[in-house]
Parts: sequence; structure tokens; C-alpha cells
Amino acid sequence: MPAEITRLTDPCTGDVCIRMLHDSGLEIRVMEMPEFSTSYAQFGIRFGSVHRAFRCTGDADFTEMPAGIAHYLEHKLFENPESSISAAFSSLGARDNAYTDFDRTVYYFQTQQHFYEALALLLEFVQQPYFTKESVEKERSIIAQELRECLDDPADQVFFQLLGGLYPEHPVHTDVLGTEESIMQITPEMLYTCHDLFYHPQNMVLCCAGNVQAEKILRLADRLIQKRAPVPAELFRYPAQPPTGRLIRKKRMPVGKTQFSVGFRSRPESGITRLRESLLASLTAELLTGSSSPLYQKMLADGLINDTFSTDCFAGSGWFTVLAEGESDDPEAVLDALCGEIERVKHEGADRALFDTLKRAAYGDTVIGMNHPEAVCTAMLDSFIWDGIPPFARTEVLSQLTADDVRGCLETRFCTDSICLSVIEPESLGKEESEL
Repeated sequence: MPAEITRLTDPCTGDVCIRMLHDSGLEIRVMEMPEFSTSYAQFGIRFGSVHRAFRCTGDADFTEMPAGIAHYLEHKLFENPESSISAAFSSLGARDNAYTDFDRTVYYFQTQQHFYEALALLLEFVQQPYFTKESVEKERSIIAQELRECLDDPADQVFFQLLGGLYPEHPVHTDVLGTEESIMQITPEMLYTCHDLFYHPQNMVLCCAGNVQAEKILRLADRLIQKRAPVPAELFRYPAQPPTGRLIRKKRMPVGKTQFSVGFRSRPESGITRLRESLLASLTAELLTGSSSPLYQKMLADGLINDTFSTDCFAGSGWFTVLAEGESDDPEAVLDALCGEIERVKHEGADRALFDTLKRAAYGDTVIGMNHPEAVCTAMLDSFIWDGIPPFARTEVLSQLTADDVRGCLETRFCTDSICLSVIEPESLGKEESEL
């Protein structure tokens, strides 16, 4: 059966994404940008650090894999019994890499020459695992060293300490790399099981952008994508047990200044609703504490924060948190000021002029980003991971948001009854790790 091909057009900019549903089940998304010399490709899998427990058809119980197995698998796929994958990319003039996140694993490369040869290499090595007991054992020390570096990184520690407070029941609170104990449990058989289960064309997406042609990419997929029946499986759904009240978690590390992260936990969403709520929450956080806001200027003038202060929205399948983080000698005072500003804006309403300015800036950043092949690939892949929503949904959703939406966002996404403050203090302060 030939591939199902549709052309998706951004109604706001006129950009076109060619979506091809290959007969293997693989979705291919391409933006042809012939004016660029650079081409970019991402091969993404809906398999990340949180996908650890599953039950195949006929199994009575769920199988739980060790934490960090998705990242371990990513590392091991770069090994080949005959040659180095990265050396093969380099010989083609391409730069390759990969990363594992909470909800995905992505293999990618960029190049100005030999794109289709490099793409063939990408498709082949991701689909052809090769693990031995000796090679898996060798990897442990490498990943253990990565983990130790994360343990020495205060930015990592303040973030995962926050997630541990907000999501104690969900694997999102565990480092993507796992733990030194968990990676010791990983075997070649486990890696093959996860590859068979998750690295299936119906669970993957290929995104290409730049000086590329969709027709050639499709022909390459016809030749190289393996067609096989998926393994029916059910992912474990972790029960929601949000903490109540204000939780404060503290830890001491060798840092020069106290670092903090505040997280507001709220109901997770899926699909286009997740995108809308994420964009609205990000705009609302910027409205409250962005560099143009009165609260930011006051906290800065009072010396309560410095220019490291920032906000973000951390959302996925099973979690949704609005974040505020930075450095401060008094993180609890920052949290009090933030909660006070939330209540004020709830009562008085949002500054419409500031909201419109922030919305235009976000819209402009999105449009400008779609002029770069790497950003285009990332946008196409993100939208696939987020339940297969259209790749241009971001600009359309942004255009529909108004200042009137802020009050509802404050009520549902900035909930003071499910909040955690994570603090990393300098060791010189002499305070014990605490949880209040």
C-alpha cells in the first residue's frame, strides 16, 4: 500500500509540512526549505525515562524495567560490531548525536552534504540493535560517571529535588539516567525487550527539514524501514497522589549562592489541550514575574532575586508544573511575593497591554524559529510526541489566547495547595537537609 501523503499548511505563515504515513506505520514529517544549505533529521521514539512499566497482551502482571533503561538503550545503539556509528557520520561530513528525555528518545544529525547517505545510516543503526553481555557491562562505568556529574550539578539537584516533592508517586522524579543502583540491573535481554516493544515504526517519527526532498526521503524509507507487527502492550498508569499544602525541601552543596526552584503542580493534559495550557501558563508566569513585570522589578530592586530568575512550564503525559527558579538569599520570601502577586492578579485582573506584548513576542519567536531547519524538526517532533497534534498548532493556539484567559489559568495552574519549594544552600550555612 503506498504512503498516505497530506500537506499541512500553517494558516498564519503559509509554511507547509508534508506528512507521509508510511505503510510500515512510521510517520514522516518533512519541510522542504531549498534556500538553506544545511539539512537536519531527527528520528524520534515515544520511549523515555518514565516508560518503565508495561504489560504485554496475555500477561497478568506489569513488568517494570530499571530506571534509566531508555537512556542506556540510546547509548548502546551507537555501538556496532564492525565500525563506529559516529565515525561513519563524520566520514559523510555529518554531525550526529542523540538524547533521552522523560517522554522520548531522539537520534539526529545535521549536514551540508551527503544528506541521504547520512539519513540511510540513521535509519539503519536505530533499527538494528547489537548488545552483548560484555558491551552492556562496559557501559555501566560510563553512565555511572554521567550520574556522578549530575549529582555534582546544583541545577540538576534543585530540579529533581523539586520533582521528588511534587511527584513522589511518578517516575518523572527520577533522573533520566537512572541511579547507580538501577543501571547495575540492566541486561542485554532487557534492552532487546525494550527495543522490540518501543522501537516500532508505529511508535516512531522521522522529521527532516532543510535542503531536502520529501519524495527521496520516502523512497529511502521504502527501502530501509522494517515492516513488522507491533507488540501489543499497555503502559502502567501511575496513580495521581498530589501533595497538599506548601512543601519545602532543602539540601546543602558547595555553591556560592542559594539556588531555588518553585513548582506549582496541577492536572496533566493531553493533545492540543496540553499545548494550549502550556502556552497559557508560560505567558501567565511571564506576566507575573517576567523582566517587564512590576513584581520582577521590585524583587530585583530589593535584592531578593538577580538576573538568573526565570520561569518555565514543565508538562508531559502525567505531569504539569509551572516553574520559577533562580538564586536568592531568601527563597521563601520570593515564594511569598509570588503567591501574593498571584492573588492580586486574580482579584484585579491581568494587565492587558503587557499580556498582548508578551503574546506578540511569543508568536514572533515561534515564527522566526520556523526559519531554521533544526527548530523546524524539533517543532514537528514535539507535536508528534504530544499525541500527534498538527505541527503548526502552536501559532494557531497562541493567536487565540487572550488576557481574559489568565484568571482561569491562575485558578487551575498556580495552585497554592500543591506547591513545592526546592532549595540548594551553600554548605557554609551549616543547615541540615530538611523537609517541612
